[in-house]
Amino acid sequence: MSHPEPRPHGPADPAATGATGGSGPWAGGADAASEPADALVPGPDGYPQGETAAPEDALDGEPAGVLAGGPAGDPVDALDADPEGAEPALPESARQRVIALAAAALPALPVEEMPVPLRRVAKFAPNRRARLGGAAIATQLAADPLFRQRVGSRVLGEAGELGAAVRAGTVPAAADPVQVAALAYLIRPVGWRDLVEASGAAVRAEADSAQIAAQVREAEQRAARAEHDRAVARVEADKLRDELARGREELGQLREETRVQSRALREAQAQQRRLSELLATEKGRANRATADHDAELRRLRAKLAEAESVAGAARQSAKDARSVADARLWLLLETIGQAAMGLRRELALDPADRLPADFVADEFADRPGDRAPTRAGARALDADDPARLDELLALPRAHLVVDGYNVTKRGFGEMSLEQQRKRLITGLGGLAARTGDEVTVVFDGAERVHGLPPAPRGVRVLFSRKGETADELIRRLVRAEPAGRPLVVISSDREVADGVRRHGAYPLSADTLLRRLARS
Repeated sequence: MSHPEPRPHGPADPAATGATGGSGPWAGGADAASEPADALVPGPDGYPQGETAAPEDALDGEPAGVLAGGPAGDPVDALDADPEGAEPALPESARQRVIALAAAALPALPVEEMPVPLRRVAKFAPNRRARLGGAAIATQLAADPLFRQRVGSRVLGEAGELGAAVRAGTVPAAADPVQVAALAYLIRPVGWRDLVEASGAAVRAEADSAQIAAQVREAEQRAARAEHDRAVARVEADKLRDELARGREELGQLREETRVQSRALREAQAQQRRLSELLATEKGRANRATADHDAELRRLRAKLAEAESVAGAARQSAKDARSVADARLWLLLETIGQAAMGLRRELALDPADRLPADFVADEFADRPGDRAPTRAGARALDADDPARLDELLALPRAHLVVDGYNVTKRGFGEMSLEQQRKRLITGLGGLAARTGDEVTVVFDGAERVHGLPPAPRGVRVLFSRKGETADELIRRLVRAEPAGRPLVVISSDREVADGVRRHGAYPLSADTLLRRLARS
């Protein structure tokens, strides 16, 4: 088919250009791409307003405003003069399809065959080309028949059998009318106006059919809702009738219950009157019983006074009897004391030069070998008052046994073991000198101790032998003492304290001895 000769580009006539309204294939909207009217009007930086410049959108020396029209002084008509008359109006969907097909074909055109206003549009990303350059593409398609012919050639090659059918004028009945109208507009075969008008009529018929179908569906939905509402109303009415029947039945039951309750109330009031009369009778009896009780109470008080006088006399008699018993006990004790003194003179016993603890110490003098500690961590007791220690040491012939490392590690654990032992033994020497009591300090024998200074007077120093702990040695010392002798054990180990307490010793915490030594 023949095509009209290309015409020079120039400014489009607003009355004939479909991009701005009026008649022609682009009539029906100010923007064929459903974009704002100024979507492609360049901003101060040469890019469309409302868009940010992207790397693919950069212009290679293009002057600003190329999307709004050709260069100044290059007049062009918006529509190609057509001797057969004005072009038929395209449906909205067909206009959009034409712009999309042209936008997709732009990159395939050589730069010299592409209108200047669309060279920048061709550099847009595919998803932005039809959206941002739709107005410029529509203007060039309407105003430049040669450009439309080139685009039609590219579109025809990609349309396949449908494009060939449109060019031959034999369109399949099942073809998409929108695609047919777009291809007919771009390819312009013989009778293309009829194809566009037929496709437009088919599109409008489909739209009308869809609208009618939607109205029918809406009417059916309204009818279904109305039927449902009627069914719900019937169900609600049945429910209300049932509830009314139940309400009437309950009302009858309530009336019957009210009659029963009224009868019960009358009977209760009569019972209350009878009880009031009975209560008055009982009050009279209670008053008489109270009077009898008061008389009995006065009689019992008199008997109590008599019994108290008798008890006083008995207490005086008991006191006199206790005085006689105390005198007899004193006389007996005096006799026993004189007998003990006579027995001591008769037996001629010399004073003991060795004490029971010395015999336990002799075992370590015979075996000074290796010693190893086996104690585990002990649970500390609460601290005692140092005054309690003074009271116990004031008893005659008291014996003080000290768990050495248990005391030193609580009082001055930052020192070496040798310094700990020396400091504790020195303090115990002063305490023994002041009280005159026997003092024994026990250490775990972890190793052979060399160069141990001599113990102060009155202080015995022992080390546990191998396989034995200081706790066990302390228990042996306690068991070796005679029953009745005052024995004080210093240790914060609860197991040691509980063990020596069972043998009659007085356990005190390590803090007690530390505070006593600090006070000295």
